[in-house]
Amino acid sequence: MRQQRLGSTDRTISAIGLGCATFGREIDEPTSFRILDYAVEQGITFFATAEAYGGGNAQAYRRANLGLDDRREVSDEMSSSELILGRWLQARGCHADVTVCTKVSTGNSPENIARGVRDSCQRLGVDQIDLYMLHSPDEQVPIDETLDALNQEVSARRIDSIGCSNHSGQQLRDALAASQRLGLSRFEAIENIYNLAHRTAEEDILPVCAEQKVSFIAYSPLGAGFLTGKYTPDRDQLPSGTRFHVIPGHCDVYFSDEGFQVVDQLRKKSAKLGLSMAYLAGAWVTRNSHVGCTLFGARTCEHIDNAIAALEAADRQDLFE
Repeated sequence: MRQQRLGSTDRTISAIGLGCATFGREIDEPTSFRILDYAVEQGITFFATAEAYGGGNAQAYRRANLGLDDRREVSDEMSSSELILGRWLQARGCHADVTVCTKVSTGNSPENIARGVRDSCQRLGVDQIDLYMLHSPDEQVPIDETLDALNQEVSARRIDSIGCSNHSGQQLRDALAASQRLGLSRFEAIENIYNLAHRTAEEDILPVCAEQKVSFIAYSPLGAGFLTGKYTPDRDQLPSGTRFHVIPGHCDVYFSDEGFQVVDQLRKKSAKLGLSMAYLAGAWVTRNSHVGCTLFGARTCEHIDNAIAALEAADRQDLFE
């Protein structure tokens, strides 16, 4: 599989990455292990998780779909994506052959950065996190303080590289400028949403990444399933067990007149070419040369096959004429 340099580092990451948010939330540990094994067999070496993945979302999913009593607790251990990924790394002994990205999701204060790195290392069973990201901006903490805390973790070799997620182009510029001014480790990657129905990265983020040599990692290429055509504007009719059913907040991102117009156009293109909407949506993202890695979530090995097929379709000019 095609590899691309991670920012200005010597590390490379695969053009397709595996988003691990489904682990412990929508699929159990044995299924997660099968998907991870299959991903590596297909050349995928980049795995993205976060301290927030699993937990309450997993409990809500299990109660809704497995009939669990609301009074019965589902342990955080069984629903933690990091723990599942960490047990797989230990079982396979393959950390040296892959790149693991995780994120601090609970605030960007120096104290919380130190706590987050320590806890994620413990859950993942590693001494060093390959790529550690801020899951979102934290307006309560000056970026200088956050970067200094991250730099201390890099100096202590608990982190190899740092990055951010869900930041704007200006926030990325400000962070890069602060790193240069203070002589601190800089963000080497940004992980943001990018798909046919959500294209703000094209004008906001991608130019900064190209100028500053920061890797752009696209998540949600299928719009959390929105671009597969399975949803209608009626929020009361969300298919049980789907991503939008598990996390209804996705509706706020995609359910608009413009969003459903994109779906309608994609459906027509799909019918004309005889190709699935998911295939076309994935191919549209992977064909962008400014995207260093596209993250696909998977609940089955077939989902990985679809992601790889989308990557292989990137050179087909007829798909988006």
